[in-house]
Amino acid sequence: MNAMDPAATAEAELFDDVLSCDLVLPAQFLPGAEVKRPGASEMLLRSVAMVEDARTTDDGEERTDNSAQLQRLEARMDLVLVLLGRLLQDSVQAPASTALRWSRRGLRIDQAAPRAPEAGTTGVLRLQPAEWLPDQIELPVTVLATAESVQGCQLWLRLDPVSEPLASALDKHLFRLHRKQIADSRRNR
Repeated sequence: MNAMDPAATAEAELFDDVLSCDLVLPAQFLPGAEVKRPGASEMLLRSVAMVEDARTTDDGEERTDNSAQLQRLEARMDLVLVLLGRLLQDSVQAPASTALRWSRRGLRIDQAAPRAPEAGTTGVLRLQPAEWLPDQIELPVTVLATAESVQGCQLWLRLDPVSEPLASALDKHLFRLHRKQIADSRRNR
């Protein structure tokens, strides 16, 4: 690795020796912006965790009438969330889906932009953490490096210090995403 290459240096800083996930999610970097809803990102991540953890059951667990009723109720709630999400998407500008790599230290995203922000630029990354929930978390970030890409530019974004509860919620969310990727890859073999 060339020590003078800012992208390679940023890649190493964000992803070497740490759990990371490669995903396609709605995400957008907003230079100069500040987090508008402090505490909301932590609450959203904890709620997503509760919903997703409640849906997972041991493979050996027998299904009962109660669990079947619960599954039907969850399916109805999923439909309501999808419909509500479609209504919200019409009224709220959601970020476009983009390829990204995410670790506890930061993210690398592809962003359609006429001009890449300079290294050192601070701002907010808006990110939809779950496909089924049309809401975004807001994370304070700093641009470490940029590079031209087919979509516009690639940005390496370091997470700025966040509260300990938000850092914990992010770690747990990333672990669940990583576990899901492993399970999906095993199923696709």
